[in-house]
Amino acid sequence: MTAEPEEPTPRYDPGEDPAAIFDALPVSHRDQFRAEYDAALDAAHDLARFKQVQTLLWQWRLRAIAYARPGYDEAVQDALLGHEDSFVRYTPPGWEGRV
Repeated sequence: MTAEPEEPTPRYDPGEDPAAIFDALPVSHRDQFRAEYDAALDAAHDLARFKQVQTLLWQWRLRAIAYARPGYDEAVQDALLGHEDSFVRYTPPGWEGRV
């Protein structure tokens, strides 16, 4: 028997579709998304504030992707409890010594 590398779980990206973002969110976050989305839509009647809708969708899209990652809840708890040893420090190649 040989070991096969485990296929990484593909990330689901809901894109910028508000309905897809809503569906991708955990139930516990859907009410907040809906309230913020409705407020942004109301504000978008003023053309100067239309960008607010785009920004909100972008932020919640990233949140939906993060919430879906395996181990997300545990990582949040580790961060809140200050368990810095739980996090992998990654430095991209060529970035050693840079801030």
